[in-house]
Amino acid sequence: MSAEATNPATAGPAAPTAPQALTASAAPAAARRKSRPRIDLRRLGRAALLGPAARDRLPDAIGHVVDAHRAHHPDADLEPLRHAYVLAESSHRGQMRKSGEPYITHPLAVTLILAELGAETTTLTASLLHDTVEDTDVTLDQVREQFGEEVRYLVDGVTKLEKVDYGAAAEPETFRKMLVAAGNDVRVMSIKLADRLHNMRTLGVMRPEKQERIAKVTRDVLIPLAERLGVQALKTELEDLVFAILHPEEYDHTRELIAANAARPGDPLAEVADEMRGVLREADIQAEVLIRPRHFVSVHRVGRKRGQLRGSDFGRLLVLVNEDADCYGVLGELHTCMTPVVSEFKDFIAVPKFNLYQSLHTAVARTDGQVVEVLIRTHQMHKVAEAGVVALGNPYAPGADDPADGERCDPTRPGWLSRLLDWQQAAPDPDTFWSTLREDLAQDREITVFRPDGGTLGLPEGATCVDAAYAQYGEDAHACIGARVNGRLATLSTVLTDGDTVQLLMGQDPASEPSREWLEHAHTAAARIAIQRWLATHPGGGTQTEPVDAARTEPTGDRTPVPEDPPPGRPAGGAAQRPRGADVLLERGRAHVRLAGCCTPVPPDAITGFAVRGGTVTVHRLQCAAVAHMKSRGRAEIGVRWGETAECRVTLVAESFGRPHLLADLTEAIAAEGAEIVSATVEPPSQQRVRHTYTLQLPDAARLPTLMRAMRNVAGVYDVSRAQHQAPAL
Repeated sequence: MSAEATNPATAGPAAPTAPQALTASAAPAAARRKSRPRIDLRRLGRAALLGPAARDRLPDAIGHVVDAHRAHHPDADLEPLRHAYVLAESSHRGQMRKSGEPYITHPLAVTLILAELGAETTTLTASLLHDTVEDTDVTLDQVREQFGEEVRYLVDGVTKLEKVDYGAAAEPETFRKMLVAAGNDVRVMSIKLADRLHNMRTLGVMRPEKQERIAKVTRDVLIPLAERLGVQALKTELEDLVFAILHPEEYDHTRELIAANAARPGDPLAEVADEMRGVLREADIQAEVLIRPRHFVSVHRVGRKRGQLRGSDFGRLLVLVNEDADCYGVLGELHTCMTPVVSEFKDFIAVPKFNLYQSLHTAVARTDGQVVEVLIRTHQMHKVAEAGVVALGNPYAPGADDPADGERCDPTRPGWLSRLLDWQQAAPDPDTFWSTLREDLAQDREITVFRPDGGTLGLPEGATCVDAAYAQYGEDAHACIGARVNGRLATLSTVLTDGDTVQLLMGQDPASEPSREWLEHAHTAAARIAIQRWLATHPGGGTQTEPVDAARTEPTGDRTPVPEDPPPGRPAGGAAQRPRGADVLLERGRAHVRLAGCCTPVPPDAITGFAVRGGTVTVHRLQCAAVAHMKSRGRAEIGVRWGETAECRVTLVAESFGRPHLLADLTEAIAAEGAEIVSATVEPPSQQRVRHTYTLQLPDAARLPTLMRAMRNVAGVYDVSRAQHQAPAL
C-alpha cells in the first residue's frame, strides 16, 4: 500500500501537542470570543475522522470534509465530492492500514486537511481518489470518464509521486520526476504534502530506523517544498513532528517550557494585545488583534538565539484588517502610540516573499524590556500566509477575458518553481539534479533585487551578479560582461543583498562565452547548471579572453603605453605638436596661466585659480579635489574666467570590459569626432575590467558631450568621465 501510516496509540514518539492549546488559557475570554477561527490542523487527526464509531464500522467522514469545504466555498458543487467518496470507499473496501483502521480513513484525512486549508473542489476530488489508481482496480480512463480530464491529470500526478522510493539509490531520478509532475501543477504537490502530514501524524508503530529515515526526507525535501509553496500550516506541523522524532530530548524540553509558560500568572502578550486594541479603537481602525503562539520548533529556535526565554518569546501578535491601506494605518498608530523596535520592521506587502507571503512585520517594546513581535496583514493575506498556493483556488481556470484554449499556464506559481522546471531539464544527469536540488532547498531565505526597468528578481540569500544574470536572461547570460549594483560598477562575483538594484551589462560580441571562474561565484542551481552545460559542450572553452587589443605591448609597471603605431587622430611621424588650450583670463593683474592637468577644465566649466611657484596661476574646475585641499591649507583663490577661444584640451577616462580590438574601436570613435589624441595610457586589466586614460585636443569645447557619448557607445565601454585625481594627503 502506498500509505504506510500506523496506529498512533502504539509506542513511539507522540505527536506534538499544539502550543496553541497550552497557551490559549492565558488569553482573556472576551478576546477569545472576538477572535476569528483560525486554521488548526492538529485537531483534524484520528479522533476528528473516526469519532466514537467502532473500528469495524465506517463513519460518515465525508460530512467533515463537506463542512470544511463550505466554510471556504459556500457555493461549491458538492456532488463531485460525494461521488468521489463513494468510488474511493467502494474501491478501498476491505483494505486496511497497518494500524488496523479501514484504508479509506487515509484519503479522507488527506482531503480534510486540504479542505481546511481552502482547497477548491477539483483538488479535493482528486485527493479522495489519489490512491485508487495505484492500490485498486480503478483506472485513469475511468477517472477521466467520471470526473473529467483535470481530476485525471491530478490523480495521475499524485500516483507518480506515490511511486517515489525514498531509498538513497533511487532518490535522484525519482525526485526529478516528482518535481516535474509537481511543477506542472502545484496542486499535485499540495496533495502530496497533505498525504505526508497524515502519515507523519501516524508514524508511531514503525521501526525507529524507518521513522528516522522518513523524518529526514521530510525535513530535507518536503518541508522546504511546503515553505516554497507558502503552505505554512502544513510546514509548521511537519516541522514539529520531525522535531519529535529526530530530537526527542530537545522536543520534550521545549514542551516543558511551553507548558510552564502557560501556567504562569499574567501574559505579556495578552496585556500588549489589549493595549493595541485600545489604540486601534481610538484611531477608528477596524482590526482584530490575536495572540499567535509559536509552534515547537519556533520556540526552540528562539530559545537558542536568545538564551533565557521570557513570556513574550512564546508567541507573536497578529493584527488582521480588511484593506491593504489599513495595514499601514495600523503600523503608523502602533509606532506613534507604543515604543517601536525600528530594526525589526520589514515590509513584505510592498515586496512579497518568494512564496507569495505578504505581511508587515514590526515589534514593540514593553517597559520591562520584553519585545513583542507583531504581524499586520489583511484577512486575505492571512489566508494565503497559512495555505499558500492551496488558498489560490484553481490556477488554471481561465478568467473572463482569457481564451479557453486549454493551455496550462499558472500565473500563481512561485518563481522558484518555474526556475526549477527550467534547470531540471538542463541538468546533465540525475545526480547533478539531486545535489543542486538539495542545495537549492537548503536556502531558507530569499532576497529580492530590482531591475532598472522596475521588475524584480527573486534569488536565494548569498546570490551574486552571476546568479542574477542567469535568473534574468537564462543561457543568454553567457554574454554578460559585468553589472552595476546600485549605480556603481560591480564584478560578477559581487554578492547581492535584499533591495539592491542590479543592471546587467551584456556584451554584443557573438563569441562571448562564460568563464570557468563563474562557477565559483554561482550560487543558484540555474546558473551552475547552465555554465556546466556550456563547458561540457565546449571542451577547452571558458578561459579568459585577453581583455585589451592584441596589438598592444605587454604591461610594464602600473600602466601600459599605447603601441608605437599612432592611433587615429594623432599626427604621424614623431611627437604630436603641442596643443593649444582654451584662453583663460585673470580677473585682476597679469600672470602666466595654465590649465591644471588633474581635472583639465574646459569651457564652460566653473573654474578658479591658485598661484604656484614662479608666479604661474593654475586653473582648476571648482569641483576638483585639489581646490578643497588648497583651501584647507589657506591658499588664496585667484579669480579667472574663460576667454573667447573655444579650442581646448581635456583628459577623459574610459572604463570598459576587456575584449579583442577594443582599443582600436575606441580610438576610431575618438577620431570620428574630430579629436586629436595627445597621449593615452591603458592600465593592466583587473577582474576583467580595463581603464583607459586619454588626453585629447578638441577644436571646440562644445563638442565634448558628443565625444563622450560616442566613446560610451563603443561595445564593452560602460563609463566615460572627466579625469579627476585625488587630492594629496594633508
